[in-house]
Amino acid sequence: MSASVVPDDPLPRGPGHELELHWRSSRHARRLLALSLAAVLIALLAGRPKFAGVAAPALVLLAAGRARSWPARIIVRVRLSTEQAFEGEAVALDVRAEGHGDRYVQWMLYPGAEINPGDVTAADGAQARFTLAARRWGRRRIGTMGVVVRDRWRLAEGHLSVILPVLDCFPGPADQQTTVVLKRLPNRLGEHPAQTTGDGIEFFGVREYLPGDRQRSINWPASTRRGRPQVNTFAAERSQDVVLLADATSDAGEPGSSAVDLALRGATAAARAFLEGRDRVGVITYQWGGVSWLPPRLGRRQLYRIVISMMASRPLASTVGWARSASFGRLPRAALPPGALIVVFSPLLDRRFVESLRNIRERGFTMLVVDVLNAEPQVRRRTEDLMARQIWQMEQEAIRFSLHELGVPVVHWDGVQSLDLPLAAYARRPLAARR
Repeated sequence: MSASVVPDDPLPRGPGHELELHWRSSRHARRLLALSLAAVLIALLAGRPKFAGVAAPALVLLAAGRARSWPARIIVRVRLSTEQAFEGEAVALDVRAEGHGDRYVQWMLYPGAEINPGDVTAADGAQARFTLAARRWGRRRIGTMGVVVRDRWRLAEGHLSVILPVLDCFPGPADQQTTVVLKRLPNRLGEHPAQTTGDGIEFFGVREYLPGDRQRSINWPASTRRGRPQVNTFAAERSQDVVLLADATSDAGEPGSSAVDLALRGATAAARAFLEGRDRVGVITYQWGGVSWLPPRLGRRQLYRIVISMMASRPLASTVGWARSASFGRLPRAALPPGALIVVFSPLLDRRFVESLRNIRERGFTMLVVDVLNAEPQVRRRTEDLMARQIWQMEQEAIRFSLHELGVPVVHWDGVQSLDLPLAAYARRPLAARR
């Protein structure tokens, strides 16, 4: 009889769980029993007692094995190196068995959906380590772990299976090193050179010396040319508020590289790049049924808050229907601070979402749209289908043209290349809002 003990809840990282073993004869024991019975049968039919003597050691070994007592329960400890990881990031899974005595333990990993188990899926010993990674973002169940306990002669086997913990997999951030900076920055200390003088490191210009200026800031070549002392001035370093707007209403394309996948990966990369520049970054997730938002903040922890906030919208992204409650007009001032830079990641397939972008632009916000649509409708070679596809393409071009006329630049990102390439034209110089 096969045995399995599956707890209702995943094992926690700390204490172990005492689980019941279900014992049965091993394949090796069944082979010995079959050979012994065959030898005894031949001895009886052929009248050759020597064959019975051949079967005697195996029968004695089987009888001794049956007479021994087997542990009914063992303690299994399961621990993940981390409960949160990004796509493709390696995670260590440590397992250990206690209370099995001197018996042999074998571990067999049965991975769940979207889990890459690595090169090793089976191991022997009282404790073992497996390396795994999630292929796609989301809340992924790692799978189950099969445990087999064998005695010294491998005549009996105790079986059980354990449900492994859940791994929260974050979208893998795309490659992005540069950031887009506003032309007008708030008066807050940061790392972006502003269009005004201050305490910075980037050269801004030269002015005449005033009492109280530092002598080491004197520009001697300029002073010699003009005949009076001149000092160097530097650009003030400021920071900005950035709001990332992820469109989770329309998902088109292959799983793993669909519009929602690219939107979340691009927003994660942008959040990491802006936070490294000491900007305050927040996120708004536009989805069916409403709008979720996270106010702009500083720090590395904000990156994980942003990712968790966007992942929470995934169940709503596949809902079909219009959401009357999805409105940017109901967002508080903390979600959209005045003067903030808004970076949008969207396939621009939802007309309601496009209208919301226009309303934001009319309120005076500076916006940059990253188009993440990398799929087109599949049509047959019929005249009606080809015409419908051309009409759809013209509608998409009209949407992008209307945003461009409002002063909203639209760039396309295919999800493969670095985000620095489509953003290069706007990262080299400060972005000024068009009126």
